Amino acid sequence: MPFITANNIDIYYELGGRGPRLLFISGTGGDLRNKPNVFASPLTGSFQVLSYDQRGLGQTDKPARDYTMADYADDAAHLLDELGWGALPVMGVSFGGMVAQELALRYPDKVTRLVLACTSSGGVGGASFPLQDLADLDPLAGIERRLVLADNRRTDEWRAANPDRWGVLLDMARKARRDDIDLEGATRQIQARADHDTWDRLPSIDTPTLVVGGEFDGIAPPDNLRALQGRIQASELRFFDGGHLFLIQDKTAYPYIIQWLKENR
Repeated sequence: MPFITANNIDIYYELGGRGPRLLFISGTGGDLRNKPNVFASPLTGSFQVLSYDQRGLGQTDKPARDYTMADYADDAAHLLDELGWGALPVMGVSFGGMVAQELALRYPDKVTRLVLACTSSGGVGGASFPLQDLADLDPLAGIERRLVLADNRRTDEWRAANPDRWGVLLDMARKARRDDIDLEGATRQIQARADHDTWDRLPSIDTPTLVVGGEFDGIAPPDNLRALQGRIQASELRFFDGGHLFLIQDKTAYPYIIQWLKENR
């Protein structure tokens, strides 16, 4: 299995696809053992995609200390260095978008293009929903709450009117939940997420940036994305038909992102 030592931890990573290189940074709880993942997405038809399990998650090391957003950005930067990869486009989704912001701020020479998906700046620009507030819920209640947050069209009325569709969503979410996650590592990631705030530093990003999200996202609300895009001078904003999982819900999302990346190489 592909492990590499970077930033003093062993990081599990995978490569897939063909074409110019692209770093993909996944969201909260991201684990490459979960299938399907980014390597089943349209990105691999246009890029050689590098993705990895972030510290505290999956098969990557889980140091027994608090993590910071700077740690996560440093992990990504050192991973690129150890692989011998130069500057490249970066796509970060949700928590990965927060890491990507830090990466672009701390290592601007490593990022040629930046895609920030369903994410937030924190601070004045607004924070994504505080997932730490769900920590005390039992697993089923936590799953239900996340599904409702992920798409604010899933109201009580909608769930009552669409029990079959709601049941399918619940079943899929239950099956996707792993029993072997490291709870301490996952908790440390969520705590780092809670402390995320790039608002004051965002204007220093001069990398061409595409900010994308779902119109019905209750985790990274549209107003957060508008604020984020407004702080980055060389940026564009595009919304799609969906919630926090708009990349799956709206089949036009990936093609739009891929075309934007190709036009701006």
